[in-house]
Amino acid sequence: MTTGREHRQRQVLLFFLLLGVAGAGWEPHHYFVMEEMPSGTVLADLVKDLGLGVAELAARGAQVVFEDNESRLQLDLQSGKLILNEKLDREELCGPTEPCVTRFQVLLKNPLEIFRAELRVGDINDHSPEFPEREMTLKIRESSPVGTVFLLKNAQDLDVGNNSIQNYNISTNSHFHVSIRSRGDGRKHPELVLDRELDREEESEFRLTLTAQDGGSPPRTGTSQIRIVILDVNDNAPKFSQALYQVQILENSPPGSLVAKVSAKDLDTGTNGEISYSLFHSSQEMSKTFELNVLSGEIRLIKTLDFETTSSYEVDVEAVDGGGLSGKCSVSIQVVDVNDNYPELTISSLTSPIPENSPETEVGLFRVRDRDSGENGRTVCSIQDGVPFTLEPSIENFYRLVTEGPLDRESRAEYNITITVSDMGSPRLTTQHTITVQVSDINDNAPAFTQSSYTLSVRENNSPALHIGTIRATDSDSGSNAHITYSLLPPDDPQLSLNSLVSINADNGQLFALRALDYEVMQNFEFRVAATDQGSPALSSQALVRVLVLDDNDNAPFVLYPLQNASAPFTELLPRAAEPGYLVTKVVAVDRDSGQNAWLSFQLLKATEPGLFSVWAHNGEVRTTRLLSERDAPKHRLLLLVRDNGDPQRSASVTLHVLLVDGFSQPYLPLPEVARDPAQDDEDVLTLYLVIALASVSSLFLLSVLLFVGVRLCRRARAASLGVCSVPEGHFPGHLVDISGAETLSQSYQYEVPLYAWCSWLKI
Repeated sequence: MTTGREHRQRQVLLFFLLLGVAGAGWEPHHYFVMEEMPSGTVLADLVKDLGLGVAELAARGAQVVFEDNESRLQLDLQSGKLILNEKLDREELCGPTEPCVTRFQVLLKNPLEIFRAELRVGDINDHSPEFPEREMTLKIRESSPVGTVFLLKNAQDLDVGNNSIQNYNISTNSHFHVSIRSRGDGRKHPELVLDRELDREEESEFRLTLTAQDGGSPPRTGTSQIRIVILDVNDNAPKFSQALYQVQILENSPPGSLVAKVSAKDLDTGTNGEISYSLFHSSQEMSKTFELNVLSGEIRLIKTLDFETTSSYEVDVEAVDGGGLSGKCSVSIQVVDVNDNYPELTISSLTSPIPENSPETEVGLFRVRDRDSGENGRTVCSIQDGVPFTLEPSIENFYRLVTEGPLDRESRAEYNITITVSDMGSPRLTTQHTITVQVSDINDNAPAFTQSSYTLSVRENNSPALHIGTIRATDSDSGSNAHITYSLLPPDDPQLSLNSLVSINADNGQLFALRALDYEVMQNFEFRVAATDQGSPALSSQALVRVLVLDDNDNAPFVLYPLQNASAPFTELLPRAAEPGYLVTKVVAVDRDSGQNAWLSFQLLKATEPGLFSVWAHNGEVRTTRLLSERDAPKHRLLLLVRDNGDPQRSASVTLHVLLVDGFSQPYLPLPEVARDPAQDDEDVLTLYLVIALASVSSLFLLSVLLFVGVRLCRRARAASLGVCSVPEGHFPGHLVDISGAETLSQSYQYEVPLYAWCSWLKI
């Protein structure tokens, strides 16, 4: 028994075999073997028949393949002999068919070449004739004339040709002989012929042996006993009331239903008038379908009927009386159809998927039929509501499933369509069949951004290639039509070098800063991004992206006043008569940052006389904290720290020089340079200036007054030009000053300074 793998291999070989045979045009090789030959019998030499060498057979993978995948023969690749693989039974292979031919092919795999061949299986006389009954009974009237022929049942022989039944003979007797009648199919049937008149009183019964003999060598025979009963003279045969009975029966009638009742009469009396009924010349199918009551003549159903298989029956009934005479009638049985078959639906073609933009398109073609007849076989076909499809009838019970118009895959990508077929019978029978139609995508939807605009933020001084945000678009299409590629569009501002600022990942929409940004140079910028699908043609959409640059505390405060890069130190003059809280000067500083990073606070870090001066933290005003005395040094040096409120904090320092004078008429004495000894330098310079001032005060008094008035006017003009420091909106710490809006002193502050000092500042 072959395994599943071997079976599949043979199927593959058979496939190639059929391909080869389709192109082969040469006559097949013929081989012959008698059935029942033992396994291993050598049938032929393929090397000689095919004109090939033994080595070539093995090298080319020669193989014997039968069309029914059976392995009846095998090829010995060592010798090239074709060998019988199993005993063959001709009757099993071919039955009554003669000649018995089975076809096979010799397959050469490399290269592929196929030789057709036929194996004819010869019959041997291995079956004996057999009669259907071991004993046959004939009732013959004694008045039967010489030469009367009586039919006998023939024997069956599974062999064919000369091995089938060739002759019948009967045992020796003085009244009968057997004649043989041949039918058109070649089969021989025996007939019993009366040779001399019968006399029941002399001999009432004969027992003969009927022998069937085939033509085999040696011949085989089969026998059946014939019991011949001689009947008394019976001159009246049974006669039916009708020669033809016509009846109808529903095909769904249950077994046991009465089909018809036949009746015959016999004018004889006694046993010659007793009638029995039987089916005459009844086939096997008829015997399995109907049953006849031998006494009552009732014909009953013993098997379920099928109108679609057989719509009518013809039954011959024989009535035999006790004397052996018989009469015959025919019964015509018409099977009445009932609606017992559901409609059948056969899909001939189905197109799926279909493009969503297709106009009216034929999706499927199918055929509907019902095996019933009349109204029971008429059908109606429909589909459910709510689907964009219609059914159109065609010819020969064919229907077309057609779309009503273009479909939209984004609304619905799949339709399950239920086709309902109902017949017109009573009750109606319905069949449903569901088909699935897929809708394929076309590029009819542009990508859509999740937002019409995006606002992203990034801190200044960022690292290059920093991920600053992601934009996203979706596409209702599918496949490549929904594969989105992102790109930057040229900016509206031609001065904006967008390609040096940001880049975008074309696959996922991630945005990256290409270089470090500077809030003080650019606070924000905007550009557009395009999302394009890969359809044909490609569709795209745009979104606006605005990038805000967030400030970092990357700038230290810058002191505007007093200037720290002057070639000579700047000196403020303080009269010794100044009251506590006297405004010595105001430190003005700015910070390029913004927000709290630009909120400045002022702190006095170091002073020559720590308790003499103080600085206001929120505005940088330097004031005296007490009255001056003679013991206070004439020269003072202050170190102030300006600090912002950022994280981390940044700061700058400023150095102030304050000179105590008795009045503004006293000459300005500059402080000595840092490299010299401060105490000694201060005394020498002060002495020099005091001498000069005392010598010149008388002669220059008028000029001093005029210069003093001019300097005052200049100072006021400068104070007006410095402007007012702006105060940020909202609350900010009291000790801080916001200088983001101005870089000059407020106009509300006016300072009293010596004439000589202001003139010196103006010269600088």
